[in-house]
Amino acid sequence: MPTDPQSALLTVQAGLAQLSTLIVSYSFSAIGAIILLIVGYFVAGLAERSIFAGLGHIHGFDATLRHFFSKIVRYAILILVVIMVLGQFGVQTASIIAAIGAIGLAIGLALQGTLQNIAAGIMLLALRPFRIGEHVEVGSIAGSVEEIGLFATKLRTVDGVYILAPNQTLWNQPVRNFTRNGVRRCDISLSIGSWNDIDRGQKTLLAIANAEKRIRREPAPIAFIANLGESTVSLTLRYWTSAADYFATQIDMTKRAKQAFDNEGISIPLPPPELPDAEARKQ
Repeated sequence: MPTDPQSALLTVQAGLAQLSTLIVSYSFSAIGAIILLIVGYFVAGLAERSIFAGLGHIHGFDATLRHFFSKIVRYAILILVVIMVLGQFGVQTASIIAAIGAIGLAIGLALQGTLQNIAAGIMLLALRPFRIGEHVEVGSIAGSVEEIGLFATKLRTVDGVYILAPNQTLWNQPVRNFTRNGVRRCDISLSIGSWNDIDRGQKTLLAIANAEKRIRREPAPIAFIANLGESTVSLTLRYWTSAADYFATQIDMTKRAKQAFDNEGISIPLPPPELPDAEARKQ
């Protein structure tokens, strides 16, 4: 029967043997995990680039969506690689997947509004109700689109104000796009005295419209009586121009119409002067 020192020595030897076995086993697992991480990292990068390049061949596919989907593929592969690495060390991967699912559900509930903005951003980028540079009106928001992101859209108003609108707000309302069709109709109305020659007023408006190169010839500009007052006649000049020239043409044509009426002796009635006080009005 072994003495106590011999028993202790045998115990130490057995422990060392078991430790060496564990070291060898975990060394192979660690080496395999490192190799798996390196390979997975390069595979994830290759998949990201392939998805990004492949989506680029689809005509009209937005660059932001290309980045978004390629990043999703990359991170999905990396998460799968991490789970496989943990499995190399005996960790129950089923429990990890269940935990990731629970965490994802909790994050989704906590960031419900943010996820709705992401979903709306994807729909805006895919369906394209507006593009960068276009002038739009959505509810109470109006301006030129400067950037369409996954969470929000940046706009600039006509008076230079910066607007950051959540995508969900823009997606859930009708969009009025003033640029998309390329052309816009403009109506310029002026009131003249009823004693003036109406035909002469219409011909004057058509003459200045036909002399303007920015006004389209098809459909042709028209001038018509829009309204009849007690002592006034409201004449309207209606024409079509490109969306880019809309405001500049409207400003110039309004000025030219007034100048042409003055040159032709067509008078624009002035409102009656207001009396200074109630006593004067009674008199």
